[in-house]
Amino acid sequence: MNNQGRLLKRITTSPGVMSGRPVIRGLRFPVSNILALLAAGLSQTDILEQHPILEADDITSALIYVSKNQQLKNEKGTEILNF
Repeated sequence: MNNQGRLLKRITTSPGVMSGRPVIRGLRFPVSNILALLAAGLSQTDILEQHPILEADDITSALIYVSKNQQLKNEKGTEILNF
């Protein structure tokens, strides 16, 4: 398995966790929250300091997840993300 595949395994979905939204490692920390923090201008270091439950690979995983899903959306013309 390549590194991206390994990282993507960190993103999970389950109907019983955050209503099935994609989250980090089964935790109640949605991928969308990481994106919002980055969009607000926080650095990876800032995010990790403010949210010690997260690891650097979690941030990378969230970005890969969104990128891959956007590529699929563009190819299929359908919305895939469940934020």
